[in-house]
Formats: sequence, C-alpha cells, structure tokens
Amino acid sequence: MTIDHIAIVVKDLEKTIELYTATLGFRQVYREIVADQGIEAVGLEAGDSIVELLRPLDESSPVARFRGEAESKLHHTAYRVDDIEAALAAYRAKGVRLIDERPRRGAHGNLIAFLHPKSTGGVLIELCQKSH
Repeated sequence: MTIDHIAIVVKDLEKTIELYTATLGFRQVYREIVADQGIEAVGLEAGDSIVELLRPLDESSPVARFRGEAESKLHHTAYRVDDIEAALAAYRAKGVRLIDERPRRGAHGNLIAFLHPKSTGGVLIELCQKSH
C-alpha cells in the first residue's frame, strides 16, 4: 500500500491553489466537481503523490462543518490499494469499522471507501483503487 493523496478542506480554493502552485511550486494535475460528495477537488502533484484540495459546494455540508471556521484543515489520508474489495473484506475481518461497506466512485472514476476514524486512531482513511 502506498499513499495516493492527502486531502485538505479549504475555505478559499483559488487562494490555496495559488499558494501551492505559485509559491510552493506544485503542479495542478486535475480539477473536478464530485457532485455526490458535495466537493470540488483540485489535485496538486507532490512527487509520486497528490495533495488534494477540497472545496465544499455547500457551506452547510459535512465537509464544510468539519473545516469549521478554519482557513484549511487536513481531512483524510488516502492509500492506494490494488483490490479495494479484498482490502475492505480484510479490514472488516480484523474488526475495523467501515464507513463504506462497498466501494463507490470518487474523483477520476476511482473506486474509494472510507475507514471509520474510531477504528483508525482518529484519522479518516480512504482506500483508493485506480480506475483503468
């Protein structure tokens, strides 16, 4: 398993993109709306991984409430897996509480599923299987 991306919820997406691209020198590799998750996602290349900036589409959404009044807040760490169904089954068998019992579509059509922070030391973890 490798890190696929880390996701940061941001209040001002354009300002944060400017910080990461113009100031820090990252390269923007995607920008898309993921309507069923209520976010706009911007991926910034960080070596072999991605820093993903998340802008809530609605300020009353769970993602916006999670960010609160902060300018930005680390939301989750995503790990790349080859077989998300097998990974979910293995974690379920080990007693890990799952947010997603079945994978769903995320950005770029990737399959994703979240593990509950109550089973992962308070950290929201996303499993991510690349689309083909």
